[in-house]
Amino acid sequence: MKRILTILLIFVLIIVGAYIATILDINPPQKKVRPLGRLYLFESYYGKYSAKSPEVVTSIVWDYRGLDTIFEVTVFFLAIMGGLTIFRIEKREKEKIKDLKIKYSGGLTIIVKIVTKLLTVMIVAVSASIALHGHLTPGGGFQGGTALAIAPLLILVAYSREVLEKHGLTYIKAVLIRSVSLLCILVIVFLPFIHGYYLLQNQPFYPVKVFGQLISGSLFFYNFFDYIAIGMGFTAIFLYLSIPEKIYRRIIEVSKG
Repeated sequence: MKRILTILLIFVLIIVGAYIATILDINPPQKKVRPLGRLYLFESYYGKYSAKSPEVVTSIVWDYRGLDTIFEVTVFFLAIMGGLTIFRIEKREKEKIKDLKIKYSGGLTIIVKIVTKLLTVMIVAVSASIALHGHLTPGGGFQGGTALAIAPLLILVAYSREVLEKHGLTYIKAVLIRSVSLLCILVIVFLPFIHGYYLLQNQPFYPVKVFGQLISGSLFFYNFFDYIAIGMGFTAIFLYLSIPEKIYRRIIEVSKG
């Protein structure tokens, strides 16, 4: 009881302290934009050498400091591949356990399944909007990809791993799609260089608009392929983690003889 009262007291003190700090205007936000911030804000959309994107964060991530982002994507790719290497099951191991029969349950209740169907469609739509409008509004490929990965995760929980695999989404395909998406990002990176421009250069190689719609040069393509790569990377991990423990135990037993 004393522990609960202590936690409540700390919580109340934090709320009261935050309220007092707001009223007294302690540590007010900076009203003037720093020169570097002003440069990014102005040159993201306006100006001769701008990224032509009203979404400043995307301009910084994929244009001004694009090399940093490429390295971050590479690190994430290596992390995914490291996880898949640990959990992978080789062909010779599959041969050893081919007589092992895994009975999948029918999933959760019908109510949960219906809700999951509705949510899955909504998640895919919202995640695509977050990614494809990343050069216009806050969002981007990484945020959209992480949101996209929630859809197969819900299906894994509400139905089973078998349902995803029956519909063609296996971990091998997820890894393949992710690898192709990363390859497309590399192509977008090197195309300007091949034509005599800088690596990752947004303009003048890539068009600002297509059929009157603003795509902000290469930013749209980076967001799209990053969206697919991140979504499929997480999906591959989820599919590996959903492999029944019984399979791994059987592999260990067979390996030990």
